[in-house]
Amino acid sequence: MSARAFTKGATAKAGLAIVAFFALMAAIGPAVAPYSPTEPDLGAILVPPGGAHPLGTDDTGMDILSRVLYGARIDLLSAVGIVLLSGVVGTAVGMAAGWSGGLVDELLMRLTDMFLAFPSLILAMAIAAVLKPSLTNALLAISVTYWPIYARLARSQALALRVREFVEAARAAGLAPLPIVLRHALPNAVGPLLVQATLDMGSVLLIAAGLSFIGFGAQPPTPEWGRMVSDGRSYLATQWWVATFPALAILLLTLGFNFLGDALRDHLDPRLRGR
Repeated sequence: MSARAFTKGATAKAGLAIVAFFALMAAIGPAVAPYSPTEPDLGAILVPPGGAHPLGTDDTGMDILSRVLYGARIDLLSAVGIVLLSGVVGTAVGMAAGWSGGLVDELLMRLTDMFLAFPSLILAMAIAAVLKPSLTNALLAISVTYWPIYARLARSQALALRVREFVEAARAAGLAPLPIVLRHALPNAVGPLLVQATLDMGSVLLIAAGLSFIGFGAQPPTPEWGRMVSDGRSYLATQWWVATFPALAILLLTLGFNFLGDALRDHLDPRLRGR
């Protein structure tokens, strides 16, 4: 099934369109933002949407549109960084466990189970609380909670692949275990790992925004969407735009990644293509 066939689905089109829009926003947003995202304007406090401020201003006079545009880069890169770090660490652990077996497998999987025993958000909050509140520390805390997912998935792939004929042929040819894993096992395990990574982008984005919302993540005046929602929650009844527009950005980007992940899963799984 080709990439062209993948993009024919309505879910894939919607997911790609949304993610591409926010990727473009992250790329060019700072260049086209009409105002600084961190400099207050005491003469334009809580201005409603329209005119010089299409999305209004917040309680310090900062332009919401500019902060949303800058926040796209921060939030998107944060989600990508978390998933990438978690995926690399988890895949390495899972492949090592599944390929080695025995005591190594047992020790690594018990360590993985220990992390999986805690809800991701609760564990991330606990780690972030121990560290100094900052966006970087929040991202590290979330990464610690997500690598076990990839470890479990990579291990299952390793267990299935190590008994395949092409792996046995590589062993018979005298290849060492590491080259076999890198050349044969890992490329065949990329599909499920990629689907998991795409689906995780949305949940990671929500957790990162949640940590910033409660004060463990980005600190003012950083234009991070979760932080912006937190700053505007006191004005929901009167100045609704302060929290609404960054919240909509979180919602749409999360929805886009979920659409994309579902479409990618259906594309790579023959049993789901005809649904």
